[in-house]
Amino acid sequence: MPSTLALPRVCIAMGFPEAQRLLENARRETNAGESFFEFRLDYLAAPEQGIPVIRKFLSAHPDCCILATCRRHQNHGKFNGSVEDQIRILNAALDAGARAIDIEIESAENVAARLETFRGKGSLILSYHNYDGTPSPEAVLRRMMRIPADGYKIVTTARKPSDNYRILALTKSHPRTPVVVLAMGETGFPTRVLSTAWGGLFTYAAPNASEGTATGQVTARLLRHLYRVEKFSRAAKIYGVIADPVRHSISPAVHNRAFQAHRMDAVYLPFLVQPSQLKDFFVLANKLPVAGFSVTIPHKQKVLRYLDIVDPLARRIGAVNTVWKKAGKWRGANTDAEAVTVPLSRKLRLAKSSILLVGNGGAARSAAYGLMESGAKVSIVGRNPDRVRSLAKACGAEALLREQAEARKFDAVVHATPLGMYPNTEGCFFQNSIPADLVFDMVYNPIETTLTRHAAQQGLTVVSGLQMFVEQAVRQFEIWTGSSAPRAVMEKAALEALNSG
Repeated sequence: MPSTLALPRVCIAMGFPEAQRLLENARRETNAGESFFEFRLDYLAAPEQGIPVIRKFLSAHPDCCILATCRRHQNHGKFNGSVEDQIRILNAALDAGARAIDIEIESAENVAARLETFRGKGSLILSYHNYDGTPSPEAVLRRMMRIPADGYKIVTTARKPSDNYRILALTKSHPRTPVVVLAMGETGFPTRVLSTAWGGLFTYAAPNASEGTATGQVTARLLRHLYRVEKFSRAAKIYGVIADPVRHSISPAVHNRAFQAHRMDAVYLPFLVQPSQLKDFFVLANKLPVAGFSVTIPHKQKVLRYLDIVDPLARRIGAVNTVWKKAGKWRGANTDAEAVTVPLSRKLRLAKSSILLVGNGGAARSAAYGLMESGAKVSIVGRNPDRVRSLAKACGAEALLREQAEARKFDAVVHATPLGMYPNTEGCFFQNSIPADLVFDMVYNPIETTLTRHAAQQGLTVVSGLQMFVEQAVRQFEIWTGSSAPRAVMEKAALEALNSG
């Protein structure tokens, strides 16, 4: 067997129940520029049907590489045959032209002597999968290395953020051992982006036109063009957003495009961090190490307790949306407040203007303090009168009931509740006329909300939530990098991400 594996960085995992679909999808991916495929023969009703597909595909695309896998159902595969049958099928795949085969460690341990039949035909990758959690990766690798192979693939399930580092760290502790290291699930997604830069042989991606074969897989197009897995280095600065949920965040699209525009060796990742996992995330952030991150629901207030230095305005607001590390200390600021006042100030003079703020949560809190600091006269209304009164008292604003607010006229309305946000896009706080000349809706998904549509119909000036999103992202970028942000690039990326979603 070859002693080293020279394979492309991204492997497209192909699992289809019919041989013809496997062939068609492989061709489609090849036309999109891909050249490395895992053929999951166990997904076929009869795995042997995949052998002529390998032969036919490679005869038309001789520069492509195929990794053949026939995982048994005992190891979360779909093949119900014996280990002997598995060996026979994988041998046939190599004879048909597959560059490498993947056999799970459980099978390999049962027939270690039979693995010699693969020698000289192609590369052998031993694999380990854990669908429950992330046990000691070091112990798993020690077990696997008792059997000689060309590569060792260890795939676990991330249950908490720090599991990402535990699995990635294998590349550091075993720099001369060819490994593929990944953590499944949304929590483990960062490993899919970082593993190859950290020294992993390759990472897996889903086909463009269908689902992948494991949770957390995304398309190669996303890995290459958004996260630039082949461009950033092991020394790249790591940024991200912490949230729960985080899957639909457009921040990775916006910040990665900004880094690209400045040709920075940096990457921005979505980190799924559940409410009880904030402390564990800081374990990960310190070890990777993370240079800075955005903070959104539900962590904006609780994150303060983990920071060494907090900007005075953020401290008064009681919420942070931007964190970075400087001189070994975690620092926090709130760019949401300026992201409200700057777009508004382009439309009216904020000092002494009358603003009706709708909402009493974290977003409303940032807006209230920012507007008060700008000298505006702020009145607050919301669905929870007690919380409205509490916020108004804290920042020196006026608390109003809905009927009081609707009976008055304001220079601007700033809407800071989730009403109208995707997927519940029909929601709107105002059922009738909007009591202002200008409407600023902090909701940016969808770009046009029910509120902004009603405002436009009433002939009012509209400021979209997208302007706020871009403004806070611009300020985050400048805090993190010390460089001027490519605003137009970021706005275009945000629009494209929203429209594609």
